[in-house]
Amino acid sequence: MRKTVALLLTLLVCAACSLPPERPFTKEELYKTGIYTYFTINDSPESVISAINKEGEVVLDARYRNRPVWIKILGKIDGLTFQIIEK
Repeated sequence: MRKTVALLLTLLVCAACSLPPERPFTKEELYKTGIYTYFTINDSPESVISAINKEGEVVLDARYRNRPVWIKILGKIDGLTFQIIEK
């Protein structure tokens, strides 16, 4: 019983972690999201793509119309998705 519970907890923890994508993303795919058009981001596209390909996700400090925001970009099988989070 204890081994089963430990195994289930281990699986849950591993499933919650971000993993690197199966295929590496390119800078063109990042530009298709449009975040560099609408937001002021201090990080270079190359460093963002490197972080996504290494970790599977990245959180960027950005500005939208002089308002500070965070942008969370996830590398999924069907492409890059992002969320905007106000600070």
